[in-house]
Amino acid sequence: MFLSIYSANGHPDDQQSYAWTRAVYLSRSAFHLSSNPQDHRLNLFLVSSSLPYPRGNEEPLLGKGEKTLATVEPNIRVPFAAPIFNAAVILMASTSTLSQHPSSKSSPLQNEEQKWMVQNTEQSDVDAEQEETSPYSLLTVRIIKMRNAHQADFSKISLGKSVIVAFPLNPQGSQELEVEFLLESIQDHPEAIVTNGAVVCRELACLEVEFDRRVKKKHFAENELTFTVRGSFEETQRVSLGSGSRSPLPDPTLFHYAKYKQPSLDVALTKKRRIPSFCACVTCRERRSRSIPLTLPLKSLPSEQEAVGKHRKFGLLLKTKKCQEDLDVRLGFDLCEQEKDFICKRKKVVAAALKDILQLEEDLEDDEVPVVAIMTTGGGTRALTAMYAHLLSVQELNVLDCVSYVTGLSGTTWTMANLYEDPDWSQKNLKKALDDIRRHVLKNKFLACFAPDRLKYYLKELCQRKQEGHQISFTDLWGLIIESMFRDKEDSQKLTDQQQALNRGQNPLPIYLSLNVKDKISDQDFREWVEFTPYEVGFLKYGAYISAEDFGSEFFMGRLMKKIPESRICFLEGIWSSVFSLNLLDAWYISVHSEDFWHKWTRDKITDIDDETLFPKRPNELETRVVCPTDSFSDIFRDVVTLRPAASEIRNFLKGLQMNNNYLESEFSKWKDCELDSQPNHLTGAADYLILIDTAFVFATSYPPLMRPERKVDVILHFNYSSGSQTRPLKEASNYFAKQGIPFPKEVPDDQETPQLKECYIVGEKESPETPIVIFFPLVNDTFREYKAPGVRRSPSEMAEGDVDVANSCGPYYINNLSYSEEDFDKLVNLSYYNVQNNKDLILQALRAAVERKKQQKKQQPLQKPPPASDDGMGVPNTEASQHLPNYSAVGKMK
Repeated sequence: MFLSIYSANGHPDDQQSYAWTRAVYLSRSAFHLSSNPQDHRLNLFLVSSSLPYPRGNEEPLLGKGEKTLATVEPNIRVPFAAPIFNAAVILMASTSTLSQHPSSKSSPLQNEEQKWMVQNTEQSDVDAEQEETSPYSLLTVRIIKMRNAHQADFSKISLGKSVIVAFPLNPQGSQELEVEFLLESIQDHPEAIVTNGAVVCRELACLEVEFDRRVKKKHFAENELTFTVRGSFEETQRVSLGSGSRSPLPDPTLFHYAKYKQPSLDVALTKKRRIPSFCACVTCRERRSRSIPLTLPLKSLPSEQEAVGKHRKFGLLLKTKKCQEDLDVRLGFDLCEQEKDFICKRKKVVAAALKDILQLEEDLEDDEVPVVAIMTTGGGTRALTAMYAHLLSVQELNVLDCVSYVTGLSGTTWTMANLYEDPDWSQKNLKKALDDIRRHVLKNKFLACFAPDRLKYYLKELCQRKQEGHQISFTDLWGLIIESMFRDKEDSQKLTDQQQALNRGQNPLPIYLSLNVKDKISDQDFREWVEFTPYEVGFLKYGAYISAEDFGSEFFMGRLMKKIPESRICFLEGIWSSVFSLNLLDAWYISVHSEDFWHKWTRDKITDIDDETLFPKRPNELETRVVCPTDSFSDIFRDVVTLRPAASEIRNFLKGLQMNNNYLESEFSKWKDCELDSQPNHLTGAADYLILIDTAFVFATSYPPLMRPERKVDVILHFNYSSGSQTRPLKEASNYFAKQGIPFPKEVPDDQETPQLKECYIVGEKESPETPIVIFFPLVNDTFREYKAPGVRRSPSEMAEGDVDVANSCGPYYINNLSYSEEDFDKLVNLSYYNVQNNKDLILQALRAAVERKKQQKKQQPLQKPPPASDDGMGVPNTEASQHLPNYSAVGKMK
């Protein structure tokens, strides 16, 4: 018996021929060969198994071995990110070799021994069927490392000719294994895929299933048919047929699936049978018998042609057809076209403002205009109030027109959402907006939010949202409560409506930040930044974005499958500031900044056991490790401390997308910051829903969107509203970006070294030109105690107005306080306004330094050469191997 294992030969872009190998079953042991296409070498593995024979007349997957040298968990999978292997090779997940066994002797084949366990992928259909028949828990593996003399080289195998190589099985040479290698061409058409280097979108096909009207309907009486295409968007659909002869046949049933994934259609016939029962319940008197009379491999169906599937009780008309080629998910790490257009318009506004406040003699050219951003932190009502005061102060310094981006999270998203209701808010005096929010902060929140008429309104809105097709969660109710706290009436504004505030470049571009996590996993073990702009919503890590109006709709393999109405802005505010999505493990980390105690009881024990490797290690190769699962008590404990009872679940727009096999070598690596990033089948593409939470629980600042290299941010005004240590958010950001290799100031202030903080700091000015200059404003009360305005001292009677306690976490500005008194509100506003006004010179100094940097970079930048003309002399790039999809990079055809 032979086991065929396919592996690609040559460069990934040149997929014209494929090498395949045959593993011969000898002495009831299987010799498995895998390939490394980068260096054209083969690895040989001797595999013996303790798994039972499959049922029926099938051949055993592997023979029963007698000698056990190592153990492997049976649920080891090979991810799509390692395309060297195919679904038939489910036993090996690493090609790294281990240290030589002490008892082995020198021979062409050296025995190796080790325990292996890899937890990196989801269960495939093939594996699921195997596990259903297997009562055993361990699979034994013996690994044989080949010396260079016995390594086969693909380049020496001629196309269409076979080569037989003999491998001795013991030092005496009494037993040999003969392996036949054959290189053949595959005539199948290559699959056209779209990839940005991180994620892959495959070709999508649609199966249409319709009942054959020529079959008499009396056979369908009391019957129900269940159609299943595993891995499709619809997965399973049930069709009930009326028993009457005149009942119309149901509409065709559609399935969307990956065209080259070789799925099958399973048709199950469910027949209702009535049995005698003393119970009056209808369900107890009816039983359903289910059988699968028909299984059709979809690969065998002709494309765009109708086929007939026959059964003795029914007939089916089947038709497969291609789906749209254009994607509704934008794959690319670059900025979208709308944002690029906005930046071009905004630069003209910024250039004029900089010339005015810096008193420049000449106009700035586009490549001399620095990109300035305002970055805010969370802090509930404290952040909402102080941000209004900061923006007012920046506006009166004529600096607001120099700003191109404003980022926010948690409480500052409330300020941003309110401001952007007015398309010209930054061009108007913000004192009126500040007076309006003052009225809402002072009002009684309980009466405003929980009056009987408001409760009826909440119920009506949630029911309507459910009817529209949205997933309902507690954060939706929280969003409605936020609307009642800071607005007088229902707000119909949506995120895409904020585009009106950007169409002339008249305001900075708002960016709202959220965090995608996994249920029952710590935020420190898995987290992904999700940014929201009026144009797009997407992941920084994957370079995958959708239109803002489609957020919450259903997607599959990059295509919009079901359009759901866009959510109102209040529901997004509930997601961005969801204080109820915190679990016990998050709370512990926030309190002590350590998870060691909890992880001792909630994490599997993982031990790396790699000693040496035969071949150079690749970036996307997983380490060999032993995993010891936790006991039942720890499982229960983990479920309790990691439970998120009120987290929002949003339909995953990355569903069906797979990871590129070299995704760790792409831009993905810039944001790789947690354990599961090295396990491709545990990433977001395999999930049905996104679990979005308030970013402030994990990362106190909204820096990540500004650190995208495509945005090229030069100056950042950091307004801090966090409680506790005022320098910790900046220090945390500095350490994080240093670890990620992203340019960011390294020398930042520390309140432990400098207990008395100043009102403003400039950091990064003397570091590399790629490092943004950060103007850091901690929320402190320094000179404001003695000065009511820059250079104007307080009189003895005014000293009480300068006594603002912003450092006390239990004071009037603590995070859970949603209402302030008039005195506390005015004190916080005056302090925030004063701190910016009193440091005008530092702000202008940083802006002047940024302009000088841009001019220096322009001088040092070499002249760009025009792109070379194509072979046809028309200046058109060669698109022979590309799909015609706009705005997608790294597009090619790959098998």
